[in-house]
Amino acid sequence: MNPEKSIKNILKSQKLAPSKKLGQNFLVHRQTSERIVELAEVTTADTIIELGVGLGSLTQPLAEKVGRVIGIELDSGIIEYHQQKKVLPDNVSLIHQDLLKSDFHDLAAQSGGKLKIMANLPYSISNPLLFKLIETRDSMAWAVLMLQKEVGQRLTAEVGTKNYGVLSVLLAACASVKTLMQVGPGNFHPRPKVDSVVVKIIFDPVPERVAKLAPHDSKLLRKLVNAAFQQRRKTLINALSSANLEGLDKEALAQLLPTVEIDPKIRAERLTIEDYIRLTNAVENWLKNQT
Repeated sequence: MNPEKSIKNILKSQKLAPSKKLGQNFLVHRQTSERIVELAEVTTADTIIELGVGLGSLTQPLAEKVGRVIGIELDSGIIEYHQQKKVLPDNVSLIHQDLLKSDFHDLAAQSGGKLKIMANLPYSISNPLLFKLIETRDSMAWAVLMLQKEVGQRLTAEVGTKNYGVLSVLLAACASVKTLMQVGPGNFHPRPKVDSVVVKIIFDPVPERVAKLAPHDSKLLRKLVNAAFQQRRKTLINALSSANLEGLDKEALAQLLPTVEIDPKIRAERLTIEDYIRLTNAVENWLKNQT
């Protein structure tokens, strides 16, 4: 039977339908799921957190390769389907929960170590989840995520390109990102209108470039990066002063930026992560001198 028809039949028989609200696009080809698992380089010693189990298209081949899968699923109809049909292997346990509200520190404790995450994500929650990963990075080993191609390109964007932005910078401060594969619309039901990519974000072991970065206040870094890119067409000094951030006005910035060898007229996308960290530390020292 056609894999897409098979998925449709399961949904119909269970009186389920892909939720537009939840942004559900189910993987339909077993070989695509197997390839994702292969590229994730999992082992039988791993406990994997799967975010968004769906009908188990990724869960099944994943469970065959790892010791344990803990699946987080929001859709109560899908949870009920799995409870009734018991199609998932015995080493899979499900938690009925909104993944954006999940306590990742608690999950790390349950899994017995830093989190190893796999997910075929609804596009609508990609950004919130990525920021959640960054915020809880001390509990993260790695995450293999299916993302809209455009989002994936932002994560791996080079300095000075149009895709380089807030997530490019913040991930560069704590992780390395590599694209594993591209996935076309025909691999899903319903078919999305865009291509997807699978990326691996590695937090631990700490990537070499991250290890070389100067210590810094990560919350202040995020504030400065957000402010810089909020009005990315403006020069850095104008973008930061317009944000009214931490009381930094244009006069203070005009004095501060040259001390860390940053041209006030540069734009946000021209700064490397090292530049942003130097700026963060300079602003932190400036703030201490104001008190």
